[in-house]
Amino acid sequence: MATYARTLRRGLPRIPGGDPWPPAGETPGGAAAESAEAPAPSAATPAAASVPAGGSHESGSSAQELRKDAPQSHETAAPAGVAAATDAATVAPASRAVRRGLPRVPGGEPWPPAAPSPERGTSVQALREDAQQSHETAAHTGVTATAVTDAASGAPESRLPQHAASATDEARFAANEGAARPVRRGLPRVPGGEPWPTAEMVAAIAASSAEARLPENAGSDDDARRVAASEAHPDAAPAETSVVSAPAHDVSVPLPFTPTVWEGASARTRPAPRPEPARVGPFTRAQWAGAVIVGGLGLLFAAGMAVLAVRWLLSLDGMQDFLTTYPGEYHLPEGAPVGFPAWLGWQHFFNVFLMVLIIRSGLTIRTEKRPSVFWAPRNKPKGKVSLTIWFHQALDILWIVNGLIFVVLLFVTGQWMRIVPTSWEVFPNALSAALQYVSLDWPTENGWVNYNSLQQLAYFTTVFIAAPLAIITGVRMSGIWPKNAKALNRAYPVEWARTVHFPVMLYFVAFIIVHVILVFATGALRNLNHMYAATDAENWVGFWLFVLSMIVIAAAWVAARPLVLAPIARLFGTVSSR
Repeated sequence: MATYARTLRRGLPRIPGGDPWPPAGETPGGAAAESAEAPAPSAATPAAASVPAGGSHESGSSAQELRKDAPQSHETAAPAGVAAATDAATVAPASRAVRRGLPRVPGGEPWPPAAPSPERGTSVQALREDAQQSHETAAHTGVTATAVTDAASGAPESRLPQHAASATDEARFAANEGAARPVRRGLPRVPGGEPWPTAEMVAAIAASSAEARLPENAGSDDDARRVAASEAHPDAAPAETSVVSAPAHDVSVPLPFTPTVWEGASARTRPAPRPEPARVGPFTRAQWAGAVIVGGLGLLFAAGMAVLAVRWLLSLDGMQDFLTTYPGEYHLPEGAPVGFPAWLGWQHFFNVFLMVLIIRSGLTIRTEKRPSVFWAPRNKPKGKVSLTIWFHQALDILWIVNGLIFVVLLFVTGQWMRIVPTSWEVFPNALSAALQYVSLDWPTENGWVNYNSLQQLAYFTTVFIAAPLAIITGVRMSGIWPKNAKALNRAYPVEWARTVHFPVMLYFVAFIIVHVILVFATGALRNLNHMYAATDAENWVGFWLFVLSMIVIAAAWVAARPLVLAPIARLFGTVSSR
């Protein structure tokens, strides 16, 4: 490792218009002394060969010239070996001027005061004689010699084991390395000046550095090989170890051998992620199927347990007396009509037709996010609503009209006595009928003459409670409701209407399902004739009329689309798209 010359950097002047500080006289004159004082490389290197005694005088004069500018802080011993000791004496560090700072008192001289540097020529001569004596001792005994450092100069002693090598080659290598790498020049000291240090100073530094690194007399390689390093001193500085970086392995190059361990399919293969299954609402189709199966099995088990429990309950003596007293129905008042008129059958069909389409359009409104077709009245273009809402409200109006006609005809013809309770016995009889239905021992009934109490309560609830609730809540959510009636809006908020309207629709759905199941379970042909053919006969007329009505309702369900509804809606307003 080569060492390089160092120059004392000069700073700003101490007085306005003065020279840079410190003055030029206190700057080292050359870098030879500083280069000479640098210790040998800390990495383990071969020990220097022995130096002939004749070269001592010439080396002494060189050291005497360099001693004036070498810094005191870098005085160290040379490496072990006779030649190393001689070279150390040749390039022994000399004293350098101490940098002086500001004065301690106003008007005083810079601190510290100027002091003459001590002469150390004797120390260098003593070192040279000690090295020569060590060389002679090593030549006669054949044992390793110990390099003696400059004890007279006051520098700390250090003994470094060295390998045998040529001092001349080492010095030449250091000189060549120093010459190949120029001194770095920085900014100028004055505006518009030359970069510092100047070109002349750089040339002087390079010449003096090369001159200092090449000793005049170097020992032969044969003498150097005969000199071995002695045991290191405990206080000696540890030798530097050179770190050799291994070249990085290129993973793109295939291995020169066949691997014997299989790295696995997942090491380089990344299977494509499975697509997310389609969802119907919150669950996938498989989850819905599983829920239906599990729920169906659970309901079937619960129904079986309920049947067994009710059958055991009805087998008790007290319950037998209850069934005898309340068989499930009570007698109608005198003058109650018998049978069903034709208008009642038509009302029943229209009611079913409108109810199915109302439920269908209502579910569409709840699931529709971005309507594509809108309807607005001609006299109020800003009152635009989606075509689905218009269809739902139009069906509601028709259903209300049909319901009003139905209620009027009920009270005019006396048919109201069939669905309106006229005695308090309706409640125990309704309980008796419910127990008989659950036990699967259904009560004997004749709907042509009278309904059982459970049917009567169900019809009364549907016609006189559920239907009015659906109408009231639907009107509150429609455009018919006055939006500027603040007192009325506070008394009847729209949130309450939305909360009630949907459960009422669910009640109608459940009523229709149970009603159809009981119609087919308690005598399908006879019951269908009552509703559609207005006869008590047991034939297939009512059944085929029922099938025809189901076809019409299914066709209306499918046709309830904007393509079919838009021309009808244009008859009552303006239809537009998004």
